[in-house]
Amino acid sequence: MKAVRYVIYALIALVLLAVIAVAVAVTVIDPNTYKPQIEKVVEDATNLELDLAGDIGWSFIPLGLELNSVEATLDGQRLVALEQMVAQVDFWSLIAMAPRVNTFVLDGLDARLEVDEQGNGNWMRIMPEPSAETASKEPAEPAQTADGSTPLNFNVDNVQISNAQVHYNDRTTGQQVTLENFSLNAADITFGSAFPLDISFRVETSEPQLSVDGSISAQLSANQDLNEFTANSLEAAFDLAGEPFGGKTVTAEVSGSAAANTENETASLQDLTASLANLTLTADLNVSGFGEQPEVAGSLAIEEFSLKELLDNLGMPAIETTDPDVLNALAFSTDIGGAGGKPELQSLKLKLDDTDFEGSGSYDLASGGIVFRLQGTSLNADRYLPPAAEEDEAATDSEEQQTADSGNNGEAAPETDLLPLETLRTLLLDVDVGLNELIASNVTVTNLATSFTAEDGLIRMDELSGDLYEGSFNKTATIDARQDNPQWKVTADISGVQTLPLLTDLAEMTMLSGAANLDADVTTSGNRISALRDNARGEISFNLAEGEFRQMNLTRMACQGIAMANQDSLATSDWGTTTPFNDMRGTLKIDGNTLNNTNLVAALAGMKL
Repeated sequence: MKAVRYVIYALIALVLLAVIAVAVAVTVIDPNTYKPQIEKVVEDATNLELDLAGDIGWSFIPLGLELNSVEATLDGQRLVALEQMVAQVDFWSLIAMAPRVNTFVLDGLDARLEVDEQGNGNWMRIMPEPSAETASKEPAEPAQTADGSTPLNFNVDNVQISNAQVHYNDRTTGQQVTLENFSLNAADITFGSAFPLDISFRVETSEPQLSVDGSISAQLSANQDLNEFTANSLEAAFDLAGEPFGGKTVTAEVSGSAAANTENETASLQDLTASLANLTLTADLNVSGFGEQPEVAGSLAIEEFSLKELLDNLGMPAIETTDPDVLNALAFSTDIGGAGGKPELQSLKLKLDDTDFEGSGSYDLASGGIVFRLQGTSLNADRYLPPAAEEDEAATDSEEQQTADSGNNGEAAPETDLLPLETLRTLLLDVDVGLNELIASNVTVTNLATSFTAEDGLIRMDELSGDLYEGSFNKTATIDARQDNPQWKVTADISGVQTLPLLTDLAEMTMLSGAANLDADVTTSGNRISALRDNARGEISFNLAEGEFRQMNLTRMACQGIAMANQDSLATSDWGTTTPFNDMRGTLKIDGNTLNNTNLVAALAGMKL
């Protein structure tokens, strides 16, 4: 027992001696006397000139060092300046062999970063060019701990950064970025435990002119291996202003929680809410795998918002529509799932004013393939067109532009390719879209369905069908862009479409009625309008059954003509106001720029046209 007692006494004595030694050193040694040596060491090892203009001070409990008014210049220009830096270590934690930083303070940091016309940053010149002797030396092995496996014990009571600013100037692009009023406060920083973090800053850019005032607060944590991180109670707010927003100030906010584990390759976003002006996005997402086959699961939604209000809030030009009440109720929501490397949108819902869409979709990360299915209710596309007056003005402007493009000599502008062939060859698509009802150009189509695919440059519209005024239509089209001279094929089938209500809604014409039928089969090749016209070949057959010419009687007109030629008069006066016919048909042959019809026939009452 005496031996144990003596060992304890010896340890206490050593601790007391260490305390006394440190106290004497702090009291007796003046670090300011070493300023010239410190400045010379920096100048010998780097291209910097260090100026320790302020005092260097010691503190005992906690044990620390304080620097004031420090400046480092490079080639006569300021690179970094610092008003004050304080670094303090808890003395008793040193005695306990578990060092803990008590306080780290950084105040008044001013950094000037610049890229010259050749693209070289000034920070790249801090270290001198290596000589042949130093370049040939093998790099030193990193220092190892005693057992090589003890994790870093990092504990900090308080970190404070205030009044920091960084100026960045890129002479190659003219871009200037300034970070100012940067402050950071964190306390009780310990691996494996959550600690509070508060950040505020202001950023300004010159190209485009933009300013951002931001603040971020969260509860952060990280494990000792630095491969697992969490951010809880995240609250961030940003006020954005400048050219992109038309001089207006827009507020963006983010809240929620996030976590990531780089070893297990997992990440998650929980209760995430992000907003920009009146646009709000919510998400709950989990990701497994950071490589080429990530597996995503969760949900994503954009709450109902007004697009017109959003554009106004962002200082962007308004969208003028025929119906001023449209674009005021948009929304989006979906669940996300699917196998690794192939995220799927499940239970997809879209809202466009009073039109609702439901469907699904998927994207293959390996192949770039997109599969999309969407079915909508009723959509009146005419409501979204520009107002008629503006449409007329746009047409006038377009004609004026075309005249200007043709040049003073009246020649047309040179033709350009219609299709980006290389882009089309990379597409991998399988898309089906339908609408219960579509109104366009005042024409109503019901049960509209469209389906098209694209693979290796072969684009196929397998179906464009619908019900139209007691009849139906179906159209198919193929573009083969696998070669530099793309091949086109279009077929169309119209059956039993009543022309009277169709023409009435389309152009307010009431002169013709009957059930229209049409078959078309046309092929062509090329990638310019002139080539498509020259190479067009095909046939269009049509007939109008059980119809009539309204507001005219062709039989009466023919009889009047015959009577007039014979210098006679008609005894009959009750001719009626229409010309009914049993069938009117014809065939239109297409041969390049020539359209030929030789068999237009109409079987009228008592005569044949």
